[in-house]
Amino acid sequence: QVQLVESGGGSVQAGGSLRLSCAASEHTYRSLSMAWFRQTPGKEREGVAAISPGGGSTYYTDSVKGRFTISRDNAKNTLFLQMNSLKPEDTAVYYCAAALRGGGVYYRERDFGYWGQGTQVTVSS
Repeated sequence: QVQLVESGGGSVQAGGSLRLSCAASEHTYRSLSMAWFRQTPGKEREGVAAISPGGGSTYYTDSVKGRFTISRDNAKNTLFLQMNSLKPEDTAVYYCAAALRGGGVYYRERDFGYWGQGTQVTVSS
C-alpha cells in the first residue's frame, strides 16, 4: 500500500508562489500515475494536475495552465507541484493522490486509490 505525505502548504499573497511536495512510501510509486487535487468547503474535489509514471505526459485543469507545474522525482519517490502567480481562488486543501494503475494520465477522483492527508494553501488578496 502506498502512503503519501504532503508538505509545503501555507499562506501567501496573491501573485506569490508555493511548492508542494508529496513523499511516497513505496517504490511502486514509480509505476503509478500521480496527481494533485484540491477541495474547498462545500465543493467536490477537483483534479488540478496529473502526471504519467515516467513524467512524460501531464494534464492541467484550465484554471491553472501556465501557472502550475507538476513534476516527479522517481529516484526519491517524490511528487511536486510548483504554483506560481497564485490567486485567491486557488485557496483550498491540496491532496496528493496515486492512481490505481499506471500507463497514462488520470485526473478523475474515481481513478485514484491512495490519498495524502492534505495540506492547506491560502492565498490572500
